[in-house]
Amino acid sequence: MSLSSIRNNVLAGLTSSFALVPECIAFALVAQVNPLMGLYGAFIICTLTALFGGRPAMISGAAGSMAVVIVALVVQHGAQYLLATVVLGGLIMVLFGLLRLGKLVRMVPHPVMLGFVNGLAIIIALSQLEHFKVGDAWLSGTPLVVMLGLVALTMAVVYLLPRLTRAVPPALVAIVGVSLLVYALGLPTRTLSDMAHIAGGLPSLHWPSVPMTLETLKIIAPYAVLMAMVGLLETLLTFNLTDELTETRGQPNRECVALGVANVASGLFGGMGGCAMIGQTVINLSSGGRGRLSGVVSGIMVLLFILFLSPLIERIPLAALAGVMFVVAQQTFAWGSLRVLGKVPRQDAVVIVAVTVITVFTDLATAVVCGILIAALAFAWQHAREIRADADDSQPGRKRYTPHGTLFFASTTHFQALFDPRNDPHEVTVDCRHLHLADHSAIAALEALASRYEKAGKGFALEQLSERNQRLLQRAGAAVVMN
Repeated sequence: MSLSSIRNNVLAGLTSSFALVPECIAFALVAQVNPLMGLYGAFIICTLTALFGGRPAMISGAAGSMAVVIVALVVQHGAQYLLATVVLGGLIMVLFGLLRLGKLVRMVPHPVMLGFVNGLAIIIALSQLEHFKVGDAWLSGTPLVVMLGLVALTMAVVYLLPRLTRAVPPALVAIVGVSLLVYALGLPTRTLSDMAHIAGGLPSLHWPSVPMTLETLKIIAPYAVLMAMVGLLETLLTFNLTDELTETRGQPNRECVALGVANVASGLFGGMGGCAMIGQTVINLSSGGRGRLSGVVSGIMVLLFILFLSPLIERIPLAALAGVMFVVAQQTFAWGSLRVLGKVPRQDAVVIVAVTVITVFTDLATAVVCGILIAALAFAWQHAREIRADADDSQPGRKRYTPHGTLFFASTTHFQALFDPRNDPHEVTVDCRHLHLADHSAIAALEALASRYEKAGKGFALEQLSERNQRLLQRAGAAVVMN
């Protein structure tokens, strides 16, 4: 690695670490636990996934999507049950990776990816509005004017600095510059210390203080499974996005294993669970981070903030962090998806909009599952209508059908309508060279068709079956004649 590459990755990691701190504190507060638990989780998960994961330059930490699903657990049973849940959830992630299930992310259609990106961009932007509140009241008067001015200044630096130089990440210059300006002028504005104090010691290794009983397992298992699935889903989708942005290929199964190990370690050292964070990943990539070093620096810096640098970090204006995240939201949103809504097939446009809206108003897992279901149903409906058959009755007393397409659960009704047992001649053959049998419904449809011709007193046989189709029918013991 060249000196230039090392410098770029170090600066990118430093920049993304500034963005990690307020997000992890906010998510810890959402989960109703000590903010240090979020920061410890960010340090451990970010560092370990950067070192051993399958996607260099991706930033992981204590994520909001995982914090939301365990609020009820913390309220009812306390933080120690959360730590046990994080450990169990991490083991599930490791198992997922060892079984090589990471490749299932390939089943996520592109419209779902667009909806995921757009939904998270909106969530990132909306979450910054909390910095414009004190308690439940919105800022007003001079504090609001100062806040808006500093946010605008931060965004202007991030957008304009690359036109002058790319020697340093613009987000880093914006955060440091606005912080110095606020300190020099003594501007009255909220800082990171208004969210929480982050000073602390090294995380200590200890087993969660919960009873080692079957009852405990019954309590934490549902949350652990949900946490693991949400974390894996967000990680793999961010993984795909990082592949696209860097034009490289990562190793999804390795990333799943590393994420699981990192979550186990986080739970054992008193940290929250976590996964890939799209906002911080975009900051890292746009700041020049491309290697593992950027993620390691980001994680180590979070620990240094806790141990030594909290007095300085707590003086960072929230306006500077909010301005950077507003830019991240704008850069993350797939604006091109708005232009193609009227050009892509209607079902794809519905998927993009649905996933975006559901992500914003519910959660990522629900949105992606709904998007995949909509896309799958649309795909099945479209292919069910494409099955057709050519008919040849040129030979006296005989008729040959040549169906084309895929016979599966959604196309069986249309397939049956292609035949006319009552009016067909006495001998009917079906040339299956262009027919693909996809599932058990296809076998049942052929048996039902053979039964219809048998009841009409007419001969019925299949021919030109592919080896695969023959094996499928023979294994099922289908009651059809095959020539």
